[in-house]
Amino acid sequence: MNHQLLDCEHALQGAISDAIGPQCPPKLAEALQYAVFPGGARVRPRLCLAVSLANGGDDLRLTLAAACAIELLHCASLVHDDLPCFDDATLRRGKPTVHAAFGERLAVLSGDALIVAAFECLARATETSANPRRVGAVSRLVANGVGAPAGICAGQAWECEQQVDVSLYHRAKTGALFVASTTAGAAAAGMDPSQWQALGSAIGEAYQVADDIHDATAQSESLGKQTGIDVALNRPSAVRELGLSGAVARLEDCISKGIDSIPPCEGRSALIKIVQKQSERFFPEGIRCPAA
Repeated sequence: MNHQLLDCEHALQGAISDAIGPQCPPKLAEALQYAVFPGGARVRPRLCLAVSLANGGDDLRLTLAAACAIELLHCASLVHDDLPCFDDATLRRGKPTVHAAFGERLAVLSGDALIVAAFECLARATETSANPRRVGAVSRLVANGVGAPAGICAGQAWECEQQVDVSLYHRAKTGALFVASTTAGAAAAGMDPSQWQALGSAIGEAYQVADDIHDATAQSESLGKQTGIDVALNRPSAVRELGLSGAVARLEDCISKGIDSIPPCEGRSALIKIVQKQSERFFPEGIRCPAA
C-alpha cells in the first residue's frame, strides 16, 4: 500500500483555507490554523484512508473528505477538551493550547467552526465524489462518532456524572471516533461498514489505554501535553483501575484483537502492517507492540 496515499495534509489545508477566507476575523483565522497545524500523528484519518484503500479505494475524494472531517472533529474536540471548564490544560502538541494562546472565547468559537468545517467537507463531497450516493452513509457514520448518544460529546458528558460507566465513557470519548474512521473508510469504498466496527473499537480502546498509561508515566515535556490530569481531576483511567502492568496487558490485548478482527479484503496484509506501525507509538518505551 502506498503510504503517500495516507497523507491528508494537503486536503486539510484546503479545508482550513476555505474556512479562513477574506471575510473571516483575523484572530479566528489564526486560531483555526493554529488548532490544526502542525498536527499530531493523524492516526484517525490515516486509519480511515487505509481501510478504504484495503477495500479497493475506488473513491479517493470521498475518502479524503471523510478523513479530513474526522481529523477536524478531533482537533475541535481537543480545543474544547483543553478549556478551563474541562481539563484546564495549557499545553497541547508541545505548544500552548488554543485558549492559552487566543483566549477562551476564541477557543470556543474555533472549536465550533472546526465542527462546521468538518461537515462542510462532507457536504462538498456530494459534488466531487464518484459515488455521491455514499456520502449520506459516510456522513452519518462520522456524525455518530461525535454527537449523542455515544460520540465524543457523550464521552465528555460522562465526566459530569456522579457515577461513571468507565466502559461507556472510554468507548464514547475515544473509541467512537476510531469506529467512525474505520466504518466511514469502508463505506466510502462501498463496503459494509458493520464489518469494520470491531477494528475501530479495539484501536480506540487501545488508544485510550495508551493515553492513560502515558498520563501516569510520561513527562509533559516528552509527551507535548500536560500529564497527571487523570489523578488531578479524579478521572477514571485504565491505570487507576488495573494498575500499570494490567493496563499494559490490556493495551496489548486490544491491539491483538483489533488485528484479528480485520475482515478478509484485498489489502488485508498491508492494512495489518499499517495498524501495527501506527500502534507502536501507543506503547511506552521498552514495551513492544505484539506481532500479528
